Amino acid sequence: MAFARMLQIAGGAALASALIFASAPVSAADDIRDKQWPLVAFDAEAIWKVTRGKGVTVALIDSGVNANHVDLKGSVIQGKDFMDGGSTDPGPDDSHGTEMASVIAGHGHGPGSTEGVMGLAPEARILDIRDDGGRADGFASSIRYAVDHGASVINISSEGSSRLDAEAEAVAYALKKNVLVVAGAGNDGSEMGYPAGYPGVVAVGGVKNDTRIWENSNYGTQLLLTAPATSILAAGSKSDTAYRSGTGTSDSTAFVSAAAALLRAKFPDLTAGQVVNRLTRTAGLPASAKGIPLPDKRYGYGFIQPLAALTRDIPAGPKYGPLAVPESLKTGQSGAGQGATDDPSAPAPSVTGGAMSDDEQAAADRKQVIALSVIGLVGLLVLALSIFVIVKIARRDKGDGNRPGGPGGPGAPGGGYAPYGQPQAPQQYQPQPQPQQGNPYAQNPYGGQQQSPPSSWGPGRQ
Repeated sequence: MAFARMLQIAGGAALASALIFASAPVSAADDIRDKQWPLVAFDAEAIWKVTRGKGVTVALIDSGVNANHVDLKGSVIQGKDFMDGGSTDPGPDDSHGTEMASVIAGHGHGPGSTEGVMGLAPEARILDIRDDGGRADGFASSIRYAVDHGASVINISSEGSSRLDAEAEAVAYALKKNVLVVAGAGNDGSEMGYPAGYPGVVAVGGVKNDTRIWENSNYGTQLLLTAPATSILAAGSKSDTAYRSGTGTSDSTAFVSAAAALLRAKFPDLTAGQVVNRLTRTAGLPASAKGIPLPDKRYGYGFIQPLAALTRDIPAGPKYGPLAVPESLKTGQSGAGQGATDDPSAPAPSVTGGAMSDDEQAAADRKQVIALSVIGLVGLLVLALSIFVIVKIARRDKGDGNRPGGPGGPGAPGGGYAPYGQPQAPQQYQPQPQPQQGNPYAQNPYGGQQQSPPSSWGPGRQ
């Protein structure tokens, strides 16, 4: 069983791994940051003004992490090796775990950390757990170890085909302990397997830098989110300054785990499911997918928009949010965390055509501004009318007592003096024209600032 499981994971398309796509070494570090297109798309600089993930531990169940890499040094917690029982250090030709760690929590190096790789959650910490799922219980022991050693997010950038009861029970254990498990869908364009397919797991697919689905991303009814998968620059393992470029849902999974870490840092009282609720409610879709029933088997609820997830006003929702609830957790549990309900299996609000998009949010903001403008205008008119009446009465009284001619005389009501002019009403709010359809980065569908990518960017390498 263990050998068969190992073959399922290590062979062919089973590993949701950037290495599958012959990641190419990158020799120069000074241009690495410029080539990290997801950071530009996500508007990472704005995200890091809100939170950088400090205080959150992400367990990385993978091939081991080079903790001495210049962009990871000090951010990696020594965990456990479930493969050989030795060190969690990766093999000389295996950089997969190091890559994923840097996508999540790379902190760069050099003056002002301006060189090398930055992760989406650069102040999060990585709990390094070396495991390929090849034992009889798959990743079950690793998942339980991560839960018991302080992780609040677990990243599994691997995918196999067989279901194991022990793994399913370990996922339920993690969710019961309020720990989020994120797993990759896989890379051969077929229906996804496990652990992504277990109830309670955030199953992640991949999109290209135009936000459309990456053709080799696996699919399924359990898929919840997508994230960047193509041409991802990351740290390598062959040296402490090595870098690699790769493509796969491994990277997508790491981005979702990093986004979850940011949310756990910003909203520590939310449950794991409520964190996912924020990600799904703010997810986006390309124009070609607008209006599809969600979750879609390829897009899930859409691609993550971490800045929106961190900053928009979103109800906490039920305890488990949009997650499928393991059977063992469906009874005898009460809501926990901010805004939770008493029914742990209560469904998340249904969505059609995507969570609130940037355009929809902008429309809602315009309505609110217009409503406030109308209220303000009415208030100004009432105030102006009151001033006018008071002044008119005061002038009349003054004219009757001191001015010649009495009523109708010069300076008196009805005389030759013009009344105070009415104050001008404020101009009605005029909504700004919205960006036109075209280059998706002109509108930045990931939720960042409007800016175009460098011309060196292109479609993800297939």
